[in-house]
Amino acid sequence: MSPIESTTVAQVLTEALPYIQKFHGQTVVVKYGGNAMTDASLKQLFARDVVLMKLVGMHPIVVHGGGPQIGEQLDKLGIDSHFVNGMRVTDAATMDVVQMVLGGLVNKEIVSLLQAQGGQAVGITGKDGELIQAEKLAATTFQNAEQDAEIDASQPVDYGFVGQVKHINTSLLDALYKEHFIPVIAPVGVGSDGVSYNINADIVAGEIAKALRAEKLILLTNTPGILDPEGQTLSSLQRQDVESLITQGTISDGMLPKVECALEALAAGVSSVQIIDGRVPHALLLEVFTDGGVGTQIVGF
Repeated sequence: MSPIESTTVAQVLTEALPYIQKFHGQTVVVKYGGNAMTDASLKQLFARDVVLMKLVGMHPIVVHGGGPQIGEQLDKLGIDSHFVNGMRVTDAATMDVVQMVLGGLVNKEIVSLLQAQGGQAVGITGKDGELIQAEKLAATTFQNAEQDAEIDASQPVDYGFVGQVKHINTSLLDALYKEHFIPVIAPVGVGSDGVSYNINADIVAGEIAKALRAEKLILLTNTPGILDPEGQTLSSLQRQDVESLITQGTISDGMLPKVECALEALAAGVSSVQIIDGRVPHALLLEVFTDGGVGTQIVGF
């Protein structure tokens, strides 16, 4: 290593030190999805970042999605699938695939990736220990009549086995924390009658962050963060700034539910929410351990 390279490494480590000290012993909930979850090299880097966070004394919790993997499996099985208001309508056959893909294939792959990097990980779904107690998502009207000509826009849409979080039972996470495991959570909840529900991973991550009063909630996306009208990334926003951008229509479409999830987490006591670009190598480390970060940070005041 040349003297210049050595100096660069030393500067990086020095910059990281105060953040390592600040976040030591703190819980960080990470929603894992997008390209970071499908690109082979990014998957390896993500696992390494999470394990490093654990080794320096943080308590990362991973909540993952799996929409593309579910869609691929449904296609293989010849099961039709469609989305309404941005959510996958989930009938009984689709729910079986959701549980198989999220709780099996995807969840266990993430566990294996973390353990290959030297971490101790445990894969669970929201059904384990009744971690995610859920209820059926109420029917809503169709917001875009042109999206699916087969659906009557005047009638409420029944999403099937799509759920919403009713309560997070943190006792299982507390037990895993005491044994120094990294929890990897598939967003499948269970109703009081034992029925399983497919739940949006962003929402689950936010609800877990709220229940644990996490220091940080980090949402990995396929965008650089929240963008201004000129397409530039807004690096830091306060709660009132976000509310104003929503009113103006600058924040809309797929970013809107993520931002609403962020605002709810902040209101419940989570210190900050980061919406970051999962396509950037080592995005987690850059966000947590550097001054500049990567993406958009939202704070409550």
